[in-house]
Amino acid sequence: MIDYQLSCSIVLYNTDETLIRNLVDCLLKSSLRIKIFLIDNSPKETAAYNHLIDEKVNYIFNNGNLGYGAAHNIGIRKTMAAGIKYHLVLNPDIVFEAVVLEELLRFMDANSDIGHVMPKVFYPDGSVQYVCKLLPTPFDLIFKRFIPNNLVKKRFDRFQLKFTNYDRIMDVPYLSGCFMMLRVDVLKKAGLFDERFFMYPEDIDLTRRIHKVARTIFYPSVSIIHQHAGESYTNPNLLRIHIVNMIKYFNKWGWIFDMERRKINKVVLTKLHSNE
Repeated sequence: MIDYQLSCSIVLYNTDETLIRNLVDCLLKSSLRIKIFLIDNSPKETAAYNHLIDEKVNYIFNNGNLGYGAAHNIGIRKTMAAGIKYHLVLNPDIVFEAVVLEELLRFMDANSDIGHVMPKVFYPDGSVQYVCKLLPTPFDLIFKRFIPNNLVKKRFDRFQLKFTNYDRIMDVPYLSGCFMMLRVDVLKKAGLFDERFFMYPEDIDLTRRIHKVARTIFYPSVSIIHQHAGESYTNPNLLRIHIVNMIKYFNKWGWIFDMERRKINKVVLTKLHSNE
């Protein structure tokens, strides 16, 4: 029986086999002992993934689309039951060097107050993805889509913390869900993904809850590549899903009068500006 150091869940939905094969290869090249859960939300079971399945790789077919967070929760619960210390939530369209996982676990082992860590993220063309954000207002995530970029650029740059140049360790309340290295003991306090969100704001919600009980850290010493298609900007159905689920998010946390959001964002900005 393998004593796993880390587990990982990857949610699939008619996902290209090459993407999955490349990502599984990245994971297994690491010197860490990793348990991988491929959790398939596709309409039909995908036989193409069968050749990846072994002692370290489990394929779970859900016979329907449970939603992104609900599917990842399957892997997280199995991780908790197995007593594994860390769990990694991954999008399928990511690649990285083996050293990334080893360095992030070393960093988390050395800092027991960290509940969630994320590396620097690049697009395939080498440009930086702005994955660190303040807690959003409705304007930041809904209304901004319908206003010309030049009118909201200054506000959105601040929201994405671009003034930091993404070149330092930062403790921020909203980290992208494409790569979430999570401490399982902290998840037991903060809770898992909120399954009311079918897709999109589940990473905001979970990072926010973790941030209240532990540190949520951007760690730029290592990096990954994320394709990030941004499909909700081009697919009307995904745009509808995005807006509906963001409405659920603000119904949960508050629209205008979210005093906790205001307090957290003020603390984050004060700390970041003091370190400039």
